[in-house]
Amino acid sequence: MTGQMKRQLRFPIRKRVDAVVLGASAGGIDALCVLLEDLPAVWRLPMAVVLHLPEEHESRLAEIFAQRLPIPVHEANDKMPVSAGSLYFAPPGYHLSIERERTFSLSCEPPVLFSRPSIDLLMGSAADAYGPALAGFLLTGANDDGAQGLHRIHLAGGLTAVQEPGEAQTPTMPQAAIARHIPDYVLPLRELRNLLLQLEAVHEH
Repeated sequence: MTGQMKRQLRFPIRKRVDAVVLGASAGGIDALCVLLEDLPAVWRLPMAVVLHLPEEHESRLAEIFAQRLPIPVHEANDKMPVSAGSLYFAPPGYHLSIERERTFSLSCEPPVLFSRPSIDLLMGSAADAYGPALAGFLLTGANDDGAQGLHRIHLAGGLTAVQEPGEAQTPTMPQAAIARHIPDYVLPLRELRNLLLQLEAVHEH
């Protein structure tokens, strides 16, 4: 890790964040379990996740994480409002976007970087909807999806965080994001979890 990146592994968080978007691919379920385990029951930040899964498989992500977490967990539906304190997963086979009125939108547009749902599309649309009040987290994965979307969040003034590539089960995705722009934070999962908790603490106040 470069000295420039080391310089950024510092807290505290200075600005309020109103929503979090997360992306992951290969190894992503295990990474999300570490990141989200034992969240406080009182939680206000909405979180939306794109995790690459085979389109032909029915997703049980919402069911799995609903059993693990004390907060509401949903598979996102078209026109569903983004509600505070809830965790949303993109359904397999659909792109998930967030509209400016902060509702979800599903589409069957062609895959982006061979992926549908696309992390880039979720992050880019959320950057348009939330601007500087958005945080994006990009975790382990085997392609470049998410690098452009995270950069969009950066350009909108939002906070960007990437899993330390050396810790990632598959480092391609975090490496691609770092090559695109230097994120605000490059951290192992346990520290990303601390960052998420701090974002919630700032949001609470």
